Parts: sequence; C-alpha cells; structure tokens
Amino acid sequence: MTRRVAFLVFDGVTLLDVSGPAEVLHQAGRLGHPYELLLVSPYGGDVTTASGMVLGGTVAPADAGPLHTLVVAGGDRLAGPPPDEELLAVAEELTGRAERVASVCTGAFVLAGLGLLDGRRAATHWRHAPTLAHRFPRVYVEPDALYVRDGRYVTSAGISAGIDLALGLVEDDHGPDVARSIARELVVFLQRPGGQSQFSAAVSTPPARSDLLRPLMAAVVADPSGDHSLSVLAAAAALSTRQLARLFRSELDTTPARWVERVRLDRAQQLLLDGHSITAAALHSGLGSDESLRRAFARHLGTTPSEYRRRFTTTRTTAEPPRSGTPRLKRRAPSAPIRPVNPPSAPTPSRSGSPASAAPERFCRSPPR
Repeated sequence: MTRRVAFLVFDGVTLLDVSGPAEVLHQAGRLGHPYELLLVSPYGGDVTTASGMVLGGTVAPADAGPLHTLVVAGGDRLAGPPPDEELLAVAEELTGRAERVASVCTGAFVLAGLGLLDGRRAATHWRHAPTLAHRFPRVYVEPDALYVRDGRYVTSAGISAGIDLALGLVEDDHGPDVARSIARELVVFLQRPGGQSQFSAAVSTPPARSDLLRPLMAAVVADPSGDHSLSVLAAAAALSTRQLARLFRSELDTTPARWVERVRLDRAQQLLLDGHSITAAALHSGLGSDESLRRAFARHLGTTPSEYRRRFTTTRTTAEPPRSGTPRLKRRAPSAPIRPVNPPSAPTPSRSGSPASAAPERFCRSPPR
C-alpha cells in the first residue's frame, strides 16, 4: 500500500522542515514501504525557501488529490502576526482530505489558527512555544517535546525535529523495525536522548510587567549563586512570601523556587560550555552539589551534565582528524564477520516526548484527564 503524503509549502518555508521528513519517507520506500510525496503550495509552481533555494514542481491544492498524510512545514513568518489567511484557507482544504495531519516547527501555528489543536497537546520550536501558548490559550503547548501525537494530529519541534516526527510516522505505519533501520541509515537516533529544552537559549522567561519583580529578577540573574530563598526574595521586594508567590504565578506562571532553579541551571549550562568542571559549575551557579546539578539537568533538560557538555561544547572531537603525532588506533582484522546487533526496541515516545524522569515546566495548565 502506497501512502500519499503532501507537504504544504510556501515562500519563506524552512527547507529542512521539508527535506528532512521527505528523506525519511524516501528511505522507507527503499525498504519496500513506499510513500508518494508531493509538494503543495497556494498557487503551484516554484516556491522560494528561506535559504533562497527553490522548490520546483509544487501543485495547487485543487490538483493534490486524496491524501493519507498532510505535513504543514514551518517558516519564521508563520509565528508573526498577522496570520496568513490564504495559507490558512489552503491548509483547511487539505486537512479535510487527509487521514493524518502533521506539522513541523511553526507549522503548528497554522493548525492552531484553524482551531484544530484546541484542547490538544502540541509542540513547536522552543523559541516560539511561549508565543504559541499565548496566542492560542486552548492549546496545551509542550515546550520540551520533540514531537507530540494527539489523535490524528502530530506536531513537532523545530527544524531537525521533523526527522524525529517522520520516524514516528513510519513507526506508526510499519513498525519500529522499519523506523530503526531508517534511523541507522540516516545516522540519527530513533529516539533522541532528552527533549528540546537542552537546545534552548538561556533564561527565555518573558520580562515581568511588575515594577516589583523586574529589579528582583535582575538581581538573581546577576548573581545566581547568592541566597535567593523565598524569604530573602520576599524581604527584598518588601512583600510577604504569599504575595511574592502569587505575583510570580500571575506574571510568570511559575514559582519563585522553580524560576531561581532555572536561572541557576542556565548559568550552569554556560559554565560547562566555558570549560568548567561539573563540581565548579554546580558551585558557581548556586545549585550547590554535583547531585543537585544532575537532578536539575534531568528535571528540565532530560539529559546529564556530562552528556550536555559532550554534545554542545565543540564539533572538533568527531569532526577533526588526529593531529600530527597523535597515535592512531591500529586496525585489527576480525576473526569472524561482524554482524550488526539489533538493540532492544526503543520505547514509543510519550506524549510529552521526553523521558519519564524529566518534568519540564509547561507554558499552560495540564489538560483534563
């Protein structure tokens, strides 16, 4: 059975939002599980991507025919006002034909704009997650998820997370063994360790409106390792602890303790990238101990300090050849043919898209169970 998959594209679309998932589906076809791929744009013809490269041969919606899956690609323009009414109309027409609807990155703004994500969980790029939650308060935004499946709708985080989403679609259609084979071919994880919070920039909390909170927050960011207990913060703001807690909740939708921990974690991340040891990063960030640092990383980022440093410090470890004079490993002839060993089946990603031990802060309340 060949499944028809349409990518909704437009001028300014992010190329990798299209090419990444498309390559996953192409690889599935090479394994005997074909997908028919087509590009759909509002008027058909050529579409210029954000990088300046041109996608040719797109068809108009009227020529798209029946669809199994629609993938709405992303682009920076989708996250900014005003909404693209023309693109919304095209998406509405195509979603009505598709059995399954997916979005990559800011493509979630299109689905949310049509009301299709109301009362559902959804993901988008970490940079745009607060905007999506603010603009569409009926959508339960999962800021740490790489991708989220809710009913017939599947939404993913930014850019390369479209590959994770496509692997999930292939697994739904053909099982984990096929998805795993594709992941190996593309040299990617079937299920990436950690969520997208590990990629986000430091301290992305929106600025407080209150004149009481702004100087308080600035003082914490300037010296994360200081004494920032609830009582100390309340005294600095000349408020009771209850008043301060209510102010944090109304302004930032979090607690003082959680916000301070996040600031300290951001500082620890930067210290690790600057070459400090785990112990030094824990001490100078205010988290205190190695164990506290590890717990904060697990809770917010779904990874460990060592793994984070290994992934984000430099590309030179694997990309550069050995320097002159560096001993090389000797080749050893195997005594028998080496066969690839299939690892245990990776668990299906949870709706939160992150390990069970991680509990990233949401941008909006938890949906009713």
